[in-house]
Amino acid sequence: MAPPPDFPRSAGLLLHPTSLPGPHGIGDLGPEAHHLADVLSEAGLTLWQMLPVGPTGYGDSPYQCFSVFAGNPLLIHVPGDGGDLPAHHVDYGRVIAHKRALLRSVTSGMTVDDAYRAFVSTQRWWLDDYALFMALKHAHNGAPWTEWDAAVARREPQALDAWRARLADEMEQTRREQYLFFTQFQALRDACAARGIRLMGDLPIYAAHDSADVWANPTLFKLDAHGRPRVQAGVPPDYFSATGQLWGNPVYDWEELRRTGYEWWIRRLRAAFALFDVVRIDHFRGFEAYWEVPADATTAQDGHWVHGPGADFFAAVQKALGPLPIVAENLGVITPAVEALRERFAFPGMSVLQFAFASEAEGSEYLPHNLTRATVLYTGTHDNDTTIGWWTSREVNGLRTAEVVARERDFARRYLHTDGSEINWTLIRTALASVAGTVLIPLQDVLGLGSEARMNRPGRADGNWGFRFTWDQLTPEMVQRVRSLVKLYER
Repeated sequence: MAPPPDFPRSAGLLLHPTSLPGPHGIGDLGPEAHHLADVLSEAGLTLWQMLPVGPTGYGDSPYQCFSVFAGNPLLIHVPGDGGDLPAHHVDYGRVIAHKRALLRSVTSGMTVDDAYRAFVSTQRWWLDDYALFMALKHAHNGAPWTEWDAAVARREPQALDAWRARLADEMEQTRREQYLFFTQFQALRDACAARGIRLMGDLPIYAAHDSADVWANPTLFKLDAHGRPRVQAGVPPDYFSATGQLWGNPVYDWEELRRTGYEWWIRRLRAAFALFDVVRIDHFRGFEAYWEVPADATTAQDGHWVHGPGADFFAAVQKALGPLPIVAENLGVITPAVEALRERFAFPGMSVLQFAFASEAEGSEYLPHNLTRATVLYTGTHDNDTTIGWWTSREVNGLRTAEVVARERDFARRYLHTDGSEINWTLIRTALASVAGTVLIPLQDVLGLGSEARMNRPGRADGNWGFRFTWDQLTPEMVQRVRSLVKLYER
């Protein structure tokens, strides 16, 4: 299957803005992000993929945000010196306190002009609920919304009005932060577009339970009378975990969403494409069937498959928004029905080169000679180890025994015709040479970093999402090496 016209043969970089250099302990949307656009252009790369850019909550994960519509205030650029905050990883505890104080100072002195008033007016449909949610969360010492004052947790109108009056200043600060975020993001998108670089976003299928989205729209989720999830989302045992992954997110009430014409989801996708040129939908297979786990389960093993909305959903989206440049994350337990849904709407799928060598006997679909043009190929994703880490680590778990790891390495040596001395560049070259229409390379692989630079370890609740780099690590020779390979393989 040929790729749709929005996916020409191309190559790009996978890097979340938090990983950028900068003085405040975390990357942001300011000058360093604009400089990266220059570097991407110099390297011949035309796509920059970010992780979700929402306000992070539990575990600092961009996949567990307080809103699917809001931007992360930690990504707002504020001039000045951050002091002694670390340069090579994000110390979220220190960064959050530091950045909040800076943002309070900036927003308190902000001029309220016509542009700001227009932003608040056009975004009111989600912004008011989000601003109140964050103010209420602070007023309740960070507790989940199900533990708030009962009347406001249930969104009783009188209680909402009383809290809005009480928290008016805090709500206004949040509105101003969101204005700064979206203004800076648009400036970055414009700068990238001027250099021929498209931005690719990442849209998790599920909303976090402790979010403005679920609090404001409880009927769209399978919740009990107290607002707690009746069931939760996850995935069965896979490459990453012998007991599966228990995500804890509430599951959608797809019948209710269908009754409303999928309005909430259509708004969500419209908002995503207001920021990004291309959007990857994480866990695409959940639209065909999703893994539903009892709310009190401690692992995902006891779940079962439940049919999702399927083609009815995407037909409604297409009717409302037209054809969209969506990438379907189709990793994991993928059935013919999932692939049929993806192909029906001409969404490119994903492949991960590190997965290709896991089983020689089965002829992995991830091997380059088995790929199709309608593929977005990664050397590894944010959930994988870096390529150097993958090659040198002997880490095992319930599914990946030492014997399995040894066989994987042996097969990779023979297939790639390598001794492993530059395994990161071997995988980069192999990916770029492949038939896959789009190739995305994590910056860690360009830099040749090991497991210490891994972005996320699925199943581990803390210690993730902290990777950062400094400009002295990215040498001109690396940039030119990428450029020569991109040119060689006509990307």
